[in-house]
Amino acid sequence: MKNGYWQKLLRIDLTTRTSTVEPIAVEELKAFIGGAGLAAEMLRRETPARQDPYASGNRLIFATGAFQGPPVPGGAKFSVVSISPLTGTFGDSAAGASWGPSLKDAGYDVLVFQGTADKPVYVNIVDDKVEVLDAAGLWGLDSFQTVDAVGKLAGAKASVAAIGPAGERKVATACIVFDKHSFAGRCGLGAVMGGKNLKAVAVQGTRVVETHDGETVRSLIKKFQLEIGQFVRGNDFRLHGTPGLCVSAEAIGDMPIKYWDGDVWPEGAKKLGGASYTEGLQAKPLPCRNCPIGCHRRITIEQPAKYALKTIGPEYETLGMMGTNLMIDDPKAVAMANEIANRLGVDTISTGAMIGFAMECYEKGWLTVEDTGGLKLEWGSHEALIKLTELIGKREGIGAIFAEGTLGAAGKIGPAAVESVVHVKGLDLPAHDPRACFSLAPSYATSTRGACHFRGPCEDIEMGGFTMPEVGIDGKTTTMFHKDNQGMMASRCQDLGSLANSLVVCLFTIDGGGWALAGVRDLFNAITGWDYSVEDMLLAGERGFTSQRLMNIRDGYGAASDVLPKKMFKAASQGKRAGQVPPLADMLLDYYEVRGWDQAGVPTDATLARLGLKR
Repeated sequence: MKNGYWQKLLRIDLTTRTSTVEPIAVEELKAFIGGAGLAAEMLRRETPARQDPYASGNRLIFATGAFQGPPVPGGAKFSVVSISPLTGTFGDSAAGASWGPSLKDAGYDVLVFQGTADKPVYVNIVDDKVEVLDAAGLWGLDSFQTVDAVGKLAGAKASVAAIGPAGERKVATACIVFDKHSFAGRCGLGAVMGGKNLKAVAVQGTRVVETHDGETVRSLIKKFQLEIGQFVRGNDFRLHGTPGLCVSAEAIGDMPIKYWDGDVWPEGAKKLGGASYTEGLQAKPLPCRNCPIGCHRRITIEQPAKYALKTIGPEYETLGMMGTNLMIDDPKAVAMANEIANRLGVDTISTGAMIGFAMECYEKGWLTVEDTGGLKLEWGSHEALIKLTELIGKREGIGAIFAEGTLGAAGKIGPAAVESVVHVKGLDLPAHDPRACFSLAPSYATSTRGACHFRGPCEDIEMGGFTMPEVGIDGKTTTMFHKDNQGMMASRCQDLGSLANSLVVCLFTIDGGGWALAGVRDLFNAITGWDYSVEDMLLAGERGFTSQRLMNIRDGYGAASDVLPKKMFKAASQGKRAGQVPPLADMLLDYYEVRGWDQAGVPTDATLARLGLKR
């Protein structure tokens, strides 16, 4: 069938070291499109409530969509889905590089791992040839070394997913590293991979999936590649990447400062981002496959010698969580910590959050130098940042206390420490503040994987950088620091985030790259031949999001969990958000009504019928 899908799932049982190929019904693809939406429904179907993330019964799912076959701009993205060690419920993370399209080239839409290998293994996939191979010689290598070593074994054309020591040691914030420059960073899915004794997955293929209207697909791709490329050159996104956001985000109170207790720090943000970053780190764009944006940065640091690097640079989230969040304003120090985290294979957002939390505990006397092994966890300390990043990733010394995440560490320190953790459902907040953009409040509180700004990019609408006119959301939809329409906007943006992670397409092409949803629809229809409207596509996004929510509910999360941490109700005394706190309770009532959920936060029978879902 010429629709951009193989309609095939490759299932690998690591316990038996066997593989099977299963069909994917076209009706499921039409309902969920692919990626995180389809994988969520599969995970919900194949795992019970409160599934142990490290048990053999857990699934680790790598899923593509319609956009991984042709060279779609932003189509290098794909989704990784499992039960998260941090939250105990649905977890997903998106990555790029070349791995997702390579899985498609091999002839599969979805790859599912189940079971647990009795000793370390890696998997090599070349079209129909699927091998589960001994990885004893790879165990203990850092993630970059692993990518290189497996690449040599599998061949130059292979794209490689790998974990580092953090994943091996089941650090709950461990990530999966792809081709040494893209990361499935959030939710601890690298720990799930390590728990299965799976060190790496190499994939390559020689197949080309057929589309409905190849001529139109090629024409539209050429058009959108050019338009997006021009757009990101015009707004300097290509030039500075995400670090270009630092100054503007801090100016509206959106950037974390001193583990969310600070109000303003324009000097620090300026030193970390924009031209200071690009020039000081000699930063150049590093695109994923088929990408006209190149948001990743390749950097070179020559001086000082202790920070000398030629590697992948930190992005906005890392600069926020390892920079302003810790009162550190040196991008070179952050780059070194970023390199250590990447090689050890640990999420930089949660790592920065953990270090900020630890610095606060140290300041308040809840942690002492006796606890830290002599390390002074003082605000602004480069040494503390770099050393504690290493200890967390290696699960050693004081870093071992964070093996189950920030909330787990707080439980060992004391009740007051637990109240200080800035998280939703156990996942640390990213570097965007709902006290600055109120729509983030219901979006964070209800996010199915825990706090996430990119599973619903409503903050960019509030900041004036993004609109969705096709569904009636423009610059007048809401006003900063007001609650009107925020529930509606949060839900629509969550549907967009779910849709993007189901197609799968990098959201930066839409939010940042100027790609209109109507254009995304036109390309999708040319690939599939399905004649979807923009609303039809967002409905598929809502269906995937709701499946994820149903998993949250079965795992014990509901309205009582739709909350924000205590610090998000502490108003700033200065700056753009001075005196402002989000009226979450009122916005949640509005949000539930828009969603068609009852007051317990559960989708009603009518809503499930509308979406074609079962409990």
